Amino acid sequence: MKVEKEELLHIANLARLKIKDDEIDKYLLNLQDILNFSNIVNNANVDELKETIGERNSSNVFRKDEIEEFDNIDQMIKNFPEEQENMIRVPKVVQ
Repeated sequence: MKVEKEELLHIANLARLKIKDDEIDKYLLNLQDILNFSNIVNNANVDELKETIGERNSSNVFRKDEIEEFDNIDQMIKNFPEEQENMIRVPKVVQ
């Protein structure tokens, strides 16, 4: 299966990606490589393999939720780019 330019541009449009004209060939090759590899994986012979899903009897390990005092706030705040009134200042993420 070969990926056509129109398909690539359609996928880019759905993903709201802007691809420059001089980048189209590079992206076509990359997408084709990904699809070729996925085709190899899909067609791999797994007849002799044993199923391993769920073989372990793992479970979540919970711990008691305990409040601890942290007394080195000044050192912690030094690790952040901005601080205001002894609090960490972060960029606005909601517009």
